[in-house]
Amino acid sequence: MTRSGRGEGDLGMSPVYRFVRSIARVAVLRWFRIRVEGLENLPTSGPCLLLPNHQSALDPILVQGICPRPISTMTKSTQFASPVFRWILTSCDAFPTRRYRVDPQAIRVLLRNLEEGRVVCIYPEGERCWDGRLQPLRRGAIRVALRAGVPVIPVGIEGMYDTWPRWRSFPRLGRTVHLRFGAPLDLGVHRSRKEREPQLASAAERIREELLRLSGEGYEAGRQEADAPKSEAGQTAASSIRPSVASTNPGAIE
Repeated sequence: MTRSGRGEGDLGMSPVYRFVRSIARVAVLRWFRIRVEGLENLPTSGPCLLLPNHQSALDPILVQGICPRPISTMTKSTQFASPVFRWILTSCDAFPTRRYRVDPQAIRVLLRNLEEGRVVCIYPEGERCWDGRLQPLRRGAIRVALRAGVPVIPVGIEGMYDTWPRWRSFPRLGRTVHLRFGAPLDLGVHRSRKEREPQLASAAERIREELLRLSGEGYEAGRQEADAPKSEAGQTAASSIRPSVASTNPGAIE
């Protein structure tokens, strides 16, 4: 690791959060070779929104284990079904959202956390990827970023898909995993839907480009296109184009 990951944010953690974070930190450092870049881009105080790509079920453990400040993470509501998991998740500042539908309560909790100066994490793809590639970003996540008016930190995770894809029963240990915190994006403050909608596509594209770059996927796609036979270059480029924004809205804001 390039940074110790400790900072003033430790003081704001509950005892349970601190304990779980310590276990997560030990686990990821023991199981994998972690390379952290750009942690200085995370504000030391005040609200901000983390938007990581999502490759594996281990992503939240990685991000919260390394981040020096406590994080409130938007988590799918099915994870709260068990009383034990509900207690652990709530104690670790996670809050539920119903996926693939508008969830006003989740948005209210998210905005309240930001108003209190917290770090909030949303996985804008809405679920783990199926093939290691960045999926279209959900409109709800982009609308939240435009509504909140706080620094948006894109976070690139590279290597977790090879470590533990969603179709594999157990993780492969000892792999190298990169965690990269990008420079804060200023998307402005757009309080009303009328203000947000014209900015939706451009904001999604900015965030998507950063996530592709930080996750290493943008570099790999560019290299594959450059190495492709000339007659196939057009087909290669066309196959790499995906929509910037998905049509479904988990935890959406209108």
